[in-house]
Amino acid sequence: MARQETSPPNAFTASLPRGDFQRQIFRRIKGKTPSAMLNQEHSRLSWIDFLWLAFLGGLLILPPFFELHKELTLLGIGAFQIFEHRLFKSVNPRRARAYSVIIKILLATLLVGHTGGIPINSSYYLIYYLPVISAAMAYDAWGTLLWTAVASAAYCSYLIPALEEFELTASGAGELAIRNLFFFVAALVVNRFVTQNRLQALRYQKLAETLAETNRRLEQAQAEARRSERLAALGQLSAGLAHEIRNPLGVIKASAETLHKKLPPDDPLARELADYISSEVNRLNALVSRFLDFARPLQLQLGLHEIPPLLEQALKAVRDRWPEAKVEIERQYAKDLPKVRVDAELCEQVFTNLVVNAYEAMPAGGKLKVATAVTHSDSHQGVEIDIEDSGPGIPSELCEQIFNPFFTTKKNGVGLGLSLVSKIVDDHGGWLRVTSNPGQGACFKIFLPAEQMPKESN
Repeated sequence: MARQETSPPNAFTASLPRGDFQRQIFRRIKGKTPSAMLNQEHSRLSWIDFLWLAFLGGLLILPPFFELHKELTLLGIGAFQIFEHRLFKSVNPRRARAYSVIIKILLATLLVGHTGGIPINSSYYLIYYLPVISAAMAYDAWGTLLWTAVASAAYCSYLIPALEEFELTASGAGELAIRNLFFFVAALVVNRFVTQNRLQALRYQKLAETLAETNRRLEQAQAEARRSERLAALGQLSAGLAHEIRNPLGVIKASAETLHKKLPPDDPLARELADYISSEVNRLNALVSRFLDFARPLQLQLGLHEIPPLLEQALKAVRDRWPEAKVEIERQYAKDLPKVRVDAELCEQVFTNLVVNAYEAMPAGGKLKVATAVTHSDSHQGVEIDIEDSGPGIPSELCEQIFNPFFTTKKNGVGLGLSLVSKIVDDHGGWLRVTSNPGQGACFKIFLPAEQMPKESN
């Protein structure tokens, strides 16, 4: 202006707000997204809040002295900066950000208006960095530029009354331009820093999610490896025991048949006991055969087959077994399923066993959902088959044990059904998993790789 020279702001006064704002930046954006910054509720004052109040206290004792409006405005700025999160915690985050920046612009304008004879020349113009930096932390680049322009316009609004008394000189215009340009420079620098910090946080989050998923898959692989080892060891043990048991069973059966032939017709009790011996030997022999089936390496007759027809055969076989069962079957077969290289007879046995278990889990009726989908596992494309019932579910502590040989919760069960199912799926190079919430049913998931050769049996 003509009549009043524009002097550069005091260095101490200039550095104070910038240092304060810098501390605010590090406090507010460290690991936080913009919405989280404005909605975070502080349960108590932190040391940075006291430091903020100390800086404002320093401004209170600096000129102009005994200016009540200045002192009240500084107290308002300090209180709002500390408690704004509490004030806007119930407000929509998008509106809260706008309200916060607008209030800070109004407070900054009020302070500048009461700290100089000519407000446009007030050394307290630096207070506009407060709304400028707040906007830079809460918005993207375009939003930052918009709010910085609003703050700059609020500051330049004091130029209108000043021009009524004074003339704007070239040096004054240059000084005013420098001040406004620095608003934009500071806003963009802070916004870029916040954006990079936000992107880095997202990268860390994605990395953490990837690591968690990798750990989950590793745990599944370890559990499947342990299960395969147990199956192999128990299979060998079963084979040895089965052979040792079958020989004396043959002797017992032959002896019972010979005894039955030599018993006199007038001794019905003895003949009935001999029949009991033969029938129980036959039952034990059938059980031994199942042991041998479990322990014997599978000879897979591989061919390219579609999965839905095999599922339909299994569903029909179980429906014929329980024609009166009140089980509703829901089919969700994906289109364009690839053919899978499997042993059709063994895969049908797998599906039948799982469907039988589902029926037995719903004696009073329920819903059986059978679904297929194309999926990938360990970079291999294949078909996932889900067989889900609405029964009582499986306790979490038993989800791994049910695949162990001889483990069963059925009164008349042997405990080899799911073990054999798991063995067949493993020999096809796939996997078998179960998910269950007690009271909400169980879902058995099978993955069979397409065009994938089976694993070698032990």
